[in-house]
Amino acid sequence: MIPSLESKHKGNILVIDDEPASLRILLTILTEQGYLVHPANEGELGLQFVKHTLPDLVLVDVRMPGMDGYTVCSNLKNDPATEAIPVIFVSSADHAIDKVRAFRSGAVDYVSKPVDAEEVLARIETHISLRRLRENLESMVEVRTAQLIATNARLEAEVTERRHAEAELKKSEAGLRRSQFYLSEAQRLSHTGSWAWDLHRREYVHWSGELYQFFELEPQLGSPPPFEVVQKYFHPEDWPKFDAALERVSREKEDFAIDFRVVLPDGRIKFAHSVGQPTLDASGKVVELVGSTMDVTEQHSARTELEQALEEIKTLRDQLYQENLSLRDEIDKVSMFEEIVGSSEPLQRVLGHVARVAPTDSTVLITGASGTGKELVARAIHKRSKRARGPFVRVNCAAIPQSLIASELFGHEKGAFTGAIQRRAGRFELANRGTIFLDEVGEIPAETQIVLLRVLQERELERVGGSVTVPVDVRVLAATNRDLKAAVEAGAFRLDLFYRLNVFPVHMPSLRERAEDIPLLVEYFIARYADKGGRRIANIHRKTMELLTAYHWPGNIRELQNVIERAVILCEGDTFVVDETWLPCERSASQEPHVALAEMLVDQEREAIEAALADTGGRVSGPTGAAEKLGIPRQTLESRIRSLGINKYRFKSE
Repeated sequence: MIPSLESKHKGNILVIDDEPASLRILLTILTEQGYLVHPANEGELGLQFVKHTLPDLVLVDVRMPGMDGYTVCSNLKNDPATEAIPVIFVSSADHAIDKVRAFRSGAVDYVSKPVDAEEVLARIETHISLRRLRENLESMVEVRTAQLIATNARLEAEVTERRHAEAELKKSEAGLRRSQFYLSEAQRLSHTGSWAWDLHRREYVHWSGELYQFFELEPQLGSPPPFEVVQKYFHPEDWPKFDAALERVSREKEDFAIDFRVVLPDGRIKFAHSVGQPTLDASGKVVELVGSTMDVTEQHSARTELEQALEEIKTLRDQLYQENLSLRDEIDKVSMFEEIVGSSEPLQRVLGHVARVAPTDSTVLITGASGTGKELVARAIHKRSKRARGPFVRVNCAAIPQSLIASELFGHEKGAFTGAIQRRAGRFELANRGTIFLDEVGEIPAETQIVLLRVLQERELERVGGSVTVPVDVRVLAATNRDLKAAVEAGAFRLDLFYRLNVFPVHMPSLRERAEDIPLLVEYFIARYADKGGRRIANIHRKTMELLTAYHWPGNIRELQNVIERAVILCEGDTFVVDETWLPCERSASQEPHVALAEMLVDQEREAIEAALADTGGRVSGPTGAAEKLGIPRQTLESRIRSLGINKYRFKSE
């Protein structure tokens, strides 16, 4: 085993940093506070030092020539002799991905440069104290456990021995009287005294020498001590037990057994256990009670000590449990937004809103373009909520046929419609005591919006085809890439439902709005897909990063993710490169006429649909409906009406 450092200092700290200025600052701060500091300007040198002497804590920089900080930390945590040493990263790199890698490699903390003296000293003292407290608690538990095992073994041996002595005493009264010598030895070894009690005269007719020792009385020759003398030693609260036990023996002729206390003149208390067996005369009447009294003071004290020790162990275990909870909470705080990568102001504003609303039970409406990570935000809210242990149920409202969406959300009874061969619970019931995430909530049809509004208001639902009210306790998170206010104005979305969902709005910025996060996202996705594919990518081509940063990303993070996954698959070396033809930096001039033409065609389509609805009085289906007039299927026309935001009800005839 590696020897620990011997010093009168507050602690021994190994500092590994290749920057001389930073190393000198840390040496000055720590030395002035009474720490013994050992500097190393590279990772290999630091590990060589640890092999010979164990420090109390290691401070290590992230990026260093040769072996970086992550590798140093992993080597320490993979060695049983050094895995308990706390490691704190001190680095000028303040990206979220650097911190995540640091904690994954086994670090207990991360301090950003330039170093704040009070902050770094407070963290060092905290982690050194936590380590020493944990070591002391573990040592105390080990010592206490060994003591308890030894005490328990001794008690079991004594109890077995005493039970054997009792069994021998009970074999026969005649045998006890014929073997006085053996009885005396047995009593001496087991601290047990024998006695005989005359029930009529209420006095002892036999009293062994061990009982004199137990009561600390002077032995008397010829006769037992008077009962009045012995009675004075009984604890006042225990004497009623004797009366009740003697009466029961006389009445029911059953064996005698009682535990009682003896109070000595100097105030000491002894504990005793007495057992007896009645002797009957020819008429079957109890005339005498023969038994023994065992000194169980030591056993009682051992039991009390054992209970106290067990309570102490329980307290220590609870302390360790609370410490683990605290450490887990710190890890959760670090990894709360592990997959939401970025440090831009728009994203930090969103994460700030998420952190505030997550502990509440409020309904949240997440808006933003497709591919911006709305579902990741919803999962982060659920993870940090009081319902985190409950289910998280996601429903893509746009992917479910409109005729089935009510059944999918609220369930159905057997026979509710063709194909409903058995009762089925809906997504709201599956999400009970948890969270339901309604993705693309703007695609829910009008008739289902009414039912959803009732569920949000009343916290209860009825399955399709059923009449039984089912209570549900569900937090609702909704997301959409549509403009719900415009849909409300067009009559495609209920205003009251919009207000129910829009309690706490969260808008996800597009990737173009947070362009400074693109390099972080690129590194994050490269690391993910390279690890998944068993690849090693060490560098990113400069022109590739410029290309990725300049592109406008209409598909947002989802498009960026797909491009990087494709490029990692096709990458042949250890340098990441993206084909320039995948991402044109600017829209070509030839595209502009197409855009204008598309907008013109949309306007013409809107005018044609509105004219057909006006001619048919707002009727869509049927031989006189707008679909027949336009020569297209009813479902297609309904879809185009929704996508164009046309209010078909304003064309209905009065």
